[in-house]
Amino acid sequence: MQLLWSKFSPVFRRFLISYLVILMIPQIAGYASYRASIEAARSSSIENSLKSLSLGKEIIERNLLQVEAFTRQLAVNPDLQNLIAGPKPHDLYNVYGMNRMQRSLSMYSSTNDYLSHFFIHIPNYNAIITPRTVYYRPEHYYAANQLDGMSFEQWHDQILKQPHFNEIIPLRNYKREILGTVLADVPAITFLQSLPLNSFNKPQATIGVMIDQDQMASLTQNIVDQYGGWTLVTDAEGQIIFSLGIEQAEAEQMAQNHRRDGNTGETELNVQNVQPGSDGRLLISIQSSQNGWNYMAGIPEKALMTKADQIKQVTLVFTLATIALGLLFGLVLAYRNSAPVYRLLASFREQITESPGRRGNEYDFLASHINNLIANNDSLKNAMNEQIPLLRDGFIKRLLTGEVYTSLELEVISSQAHISLHSSKGLAGLVKVNGYANPDSEETIHELGVARLLIKQVLTEWNAQLLITDWGTDQIAFACPLDENSLNEAMGRCEKELNTLMEVIYQEHRISTTIGTGAAYEVWNDAGRSFDEAKQALDYAIHMGTDHLVRFEDTMKENEMYYYPIESEQRLLNTIKVGEPEEAIRILEQLFLRNLEERELSYEMTQQFIMELKGTFLKLDEPKFKLDASLLEEYKSRVTSIQMTETITSLRAKFKQLTEDICGDFQRRRAGAHADTVNEMICFIQHNYGDANLTIYRIAEHMSKSEKFISQLFKEHTGVNLSDYVERVRIDAASNLLHSTGQTIDEIAEATGYNSAHSFRRAFKRVRGISPSVFRKMDVHSS
Repeated sequence: MQLLWSKFSPVFRRFLISYLVILMIPQIAGYASYRASIEAARSSSIENSLKSLSLGKEIIERNLLQVEAFTRQLAVNPDLQNLIAGPKPHDLYNVYGMNRMQRSLSMYSSTNDYLSHFFIHIPNYNAIITPRTVYYRPEHYYAANQLDGMSFEQWHDQILKQPHFNEIIPLRNYKREILGTVLADVPAITFLQSLPLNSFNKPQATIGVMIDQDQMASLTQNIVDQYGGWTLVTDAEGQIIFSLGIEQAEAEQMAQNHRRDGNTGETELNVQNVQPGSDGRLLISIQSSQNGWNYMAGIPEKALMTKADQIKQVTLVFTLATIALGLLFGLVLAYRNSAPVYRLLASFREQITESPGRRGNEYDFLASHINNLIANNDSLKNAMNEQIPLLRDGFIKRLLTGEVYTSLELEVISSQAHISLHSSKGLAGLVKVNGYANPDSEETIHELGVARLLIKQVLTEWNAQLLITDWGTDQIAFACPLDENSLNEAMGRCEKELNTLMEVIYQEHRISTTIGTGAAYEVWNDAGRSFDEAKQALDYAIHMGTDHLVRFEDTMKENEMYYYPIESEQRLLNTIKVGEPEEAIRILEQLFLRNLEERELSYEMTQQFIMELKGTFLKLDEPKFKLDASLLEEYKSRVTSIQMTETITSLRAKFKQLTEDICGDFQRRRAGAHADTVNEMICFIQHNYGDANLTIYRIAEHMSKSEKFISQLFKEHTGVNLSDYVERVRIDAASNLLHSTGQTIDEIAEATGYNSAHSFRRAFKRVRGISPSVFRKMDVHSS
């Protein structure tokens, strides 16, 4: 840090001062918070009490609404409708119907605490149904559930006979059966509703719900437990619903005072009121807009001050701790964030010579030079785009001369040249512009350039997939793809259309042309052979003075000379070097076919051809092939042991076996190198799978190779797509975390390189077949 301060103190100081300024802002806010802690604590406690009281009020009212909803559900219950409205069956008590209704009611008692004790009176049978049993005489029910201060006759006349609509009887004690025949006094309010809902005279049924005081009072228990206060709830007439933490006499006095205060003027509903009390408590009250009930609470002021003292102590300790830690982190962050800027500046200044005494601002220095880098990068990008036509011509020339040896190399180079290879079948050809005996003068070269441009335009309009490139000053080479299954028919159609194009070119532009075409090829690696044949066909056409399309098959075969062009020899050597036995054997078989089947060579020419072929294999001892010394001696011995007097079949077999063995050795060496590359990729993925930015592009950038190359290489060596492997590594890691840790799904998704839990779940189910949560449960059960 001392070295950085001395060498690059301006940037370090700027960072440090910025962090200190940022640090002071929360300290000032902390000081203000410290000064206002008492009032804040008091306000917070009042607000929490209001929230607790309001929450209890909302839950009580919501449960009462659910009780009302319960009565509306019963109003449309078909079993109950049959009992209250239908004619009596032969069974005087309708035991089956009553029991069926009782069983259907039993489930309601578990849905709401307020529905734990209710009854339905059915005048049609003079019976009462509860969730637990059926009373065929109302007096039996009343004996076990009588209301305090009300006889059975009064209960029968006021409760069962009279109509009710969402009616609530104020708090009263009623007898509840606790254990067997033991009866206990339980304070409760009673909710009454007649059926049907619009009955105003004689009800067909009466629903009564007894709601215990304790069930409602528990919802405000938090105020009593937290602050040592009390709570009180009264109805619209000032009668006590329930109270906690307050004596009965005091509760009645508070209810009378509140009723008296409420009657002095018009009271707004659902208004929260906070006012100091005479006993050192804050009085909080809320009046319900639903039923007019008053919810009151009292909080001791001492409890609020105790909380404030705790907050003051915590605030002071926290302020001192944050100042110390902030200073430490400010120094560390200033050093860490200024060090990269220092290194970046050092890198720039190593490459750029500054004027002495004119350093200026470091950020301006970096900004100006980064802008220059961006501008240079754009210029380089534009220059590279301008080179695409040259890359395209270079690729086509390599393809036609047979310098592309593997399918992997073909795909990589074609993608770089922006060429899409739709078909592997086709034929190669060569077009010559006639009429220019001496193409050396500047005027002639210009005319030939215009002629080539016109011819290429006509050929491109004929077939957009045609690969075209200039071949000298007066010739144009092309490769025409053939998509049809019947290669001979497609080739004949193509040659016919080329003849037509020659006439169009002459009629429209007065340019005479001659075209030579080779035999069709079925794989791209054989395009070089087809182009060699096209050159021979064009040479033959020029020699014969023809101005039409000449096929290689139509040329005269020289029976006294063997066929072994230097291009074929070079392709054979290069194909062996890259370890492609199928392609090398195909070229070898083609040479035997051309010389020993299609031509009638003399014995001397046959021996000369075999000697040339042996010489080709002996060239493998050149340093560029880098063969092992022991293997090289073995191969040379095998080549020299081949005798001219052997049969053609034997010669073909020996050269074929020799080719396979040499290619196998090159292939093993290449596979070893590729295996190292694949292993490095696997190691990189294993260490970086948790990075959400780990993509094929990122891996290719790390390997300094193209995306298509590493994807195909990984697929060839592992049999698995590279993207699938990355996903499998991530899912395996996630499975281990699900098994061995208690992390959440979101945490595991982030740890294994997924941007969201949703994408992680989709990937996990795609790989494992089940969701992560199900997998974790299955793993727990199995263990």
